[in-house]
Amino acid sequence: MSLKDNNNTYNLVDGSIQRSLIRMTTPMIIGMLALFTFQLVDTWFISFLGTESLTAISFTFPVTFTVMSLAIGLGIGASAVVAKALGSSQFEKAKEAATVINYISLILACLVVIISWILMEDIFTLMGANDRLLIPIRDYMVVWLPGSVLVVCIMTSNSILRGYGDTKTPSILMAAAAFSNALLDPLFIFGIGPFPELGIQGAALATVISWMLGFCYLFYLLVFKMELVSRSLPNKTTLKNSGLDMLSIGVPAAGANMMTPLAAGIMTAIAAGFGDSTVAAFGVGARIEPIATLLVLAISSSLPPLISQNYGAGRLDRIKEAYRIATRFILVWQLIIYLLLAVGAGILASIFSEDPEVVEAIKLFVWIMPLGYGLQGIIILTNSSLNALHRPLNALILSIARFFVFYLPLAYVGSVYFGLYGFFAGAVCGNLLMAMISWRTFKRALSGEQQLLSETT
Repeated sequence: MSLKDNNNTYNLVDGSIQRSLIRMTTPMIIGMLALFTFQLVDTWFISFLGTESLTAISFTFPVTFTVMSLAIGLGIGASAVVAKALGSSQFEKAKEAATVINYISLILACLVVIISWILMEDIFTLMGANDRLLIPIRDYMVVWLPGSVLVVCIMTSNSILRGYGDTKTPSILMAAAAFSNALLDPLFIFGIGPFPELGIQGAALATVISWMLGFCYLFYLLVFKMELVSRSLPNKTTLKNSGLDMLSIGVPAAGANMMTPLAAGIMTAIAAGFGDSTVAAFGVGARIEPIATLLVLAISSSLPPLISQNYGAGRLDRIKEAYRIATRFILVWQLIIYLLLAVGAGILASIFSEDPEVVEAIKLFVWIMPLGYGLQGIIILTNSSLNALHRPLNALILSIARFFVFYLPLAYVGSVYFGLYGFFAGAVCGNLLMAMISWRTFKRALSGEQQLLSETT
C-alpha cells in the first residue's frame, strides 16, 4: 500500500513544500488561536475581579504550562513516530504507536497531577506568592489540576491526527472547546442566571468542562470513526516496542518543553521582586505572547509531520527547503507583529487593568519583549525540526542552553543593573544568541543525516 492509498493519511512526501505548509498551517492558526485564548479569555474575565485575582492567576501560569508541556512533548513523540512510519509505508506500526501513546500519556499525566497536588503550596511559595495570594491560587488549581489529565489526552490525540497529516480536525476541535470555554467563563465566574458565583474557581471549572466535551468527541473519532487507535489493549511486545520508540522522542521533547514553564516560574520570581503589579503585568504578557507568536506555534506543529514523513522517505532536500521557508517567513512576520503591538501597547494594557502601575508595566513588556519573538521562532522551529528528525536530545540540550545559559542569566543581570527595562531587554538578548546557535545546530544535523543516507546507499 502506498501513502496515497490510505484514506486516513495525508501525503506530505510529494508535491509543493509551500502548498503542504500552507495546507497544514492554515487550520493550525485557528486551532492555536483557540487553544491559547483559553488562558487569555480566563485572564480577561478574572481581571474584573481585581488586581489580587489577576496576580493569583499569573502565578498559576508556570504550573499549568508544565502540564501543557508534558502533553506537547508526548504529542511530539507520537507525531514523529507515526509520521515516519507512514512515510516508509508501515501503517500497522503507525496505528500501534497511536494506540500506545494514549495509555502512556494518561499514566504520565496522572503522575504529574499527583506530584503537583502534593507540592502545590511549596511550589507557589517558592515562586514568591504570599499567604493571601495562596487562597485564590488554591481555589483555581484544585479544579484545574484534576481536569488537566483530559487536556493531556486531547493534545496527544491531536498530535496523532497531525502525524497522519490532518491538522483540520484538531483545529476545529480546539476552536469548539475555546468557544464553549468563553461562553461558560462569565456564567461560573460571576454567577449569571442559575449558575453559582465561583470567582476565580469558575474560570477553572469552565475550562475543565470544555476539555471534557472535547475529550469525548476525540475518543469517538479516533477509536470508532477513523479507527486510527485500536479498541483492544496492546500486547506487551507492542507496548514495549511502540512505547520505547515514542518515549525516546517524547520524554526529551517533554523535558525540553518543560524548560519553558520552569523558566517562566523563575522569571515570575524575579518579577515578584518588583512588586505584585509587575507580577500581574508579566502574567498578562505571558498570555499575550502565545497570541503574538501564533504563527510560530502553528508552523511548529505543522512542520514536524512534513519533516518526519519526508525523513521516512529519505527526502532530505525537501526537509531543507521546508526549514528554510519556515524560518525566513517567521522572521519577517514577527517583525510586523512587533510593530503592531508597539503601536497598540497602551490600548492593550488598558484592556487588562485600570491600575496605573500594572498598565505601565504591561506597556513596557509589549515595547521590549516582542522584539525577540522572531528569534524565539527560530529556536522553536529548530527544536520541532530536530524532534521530527528523531534527534530529541539535541533539542533538549538547546532548550536547556537557551534558558539557563542565555535567557534567564541575561534577564537577571539586566534586572540587577537596569531594573525592569534590563529584565525584559536581557531576555531578548538571550533569544538572539540562542537563535544563532539553533540555526547552526540544525544545519549540522541535516548534514549528518545526509552523510548517513549516502553511506547506506
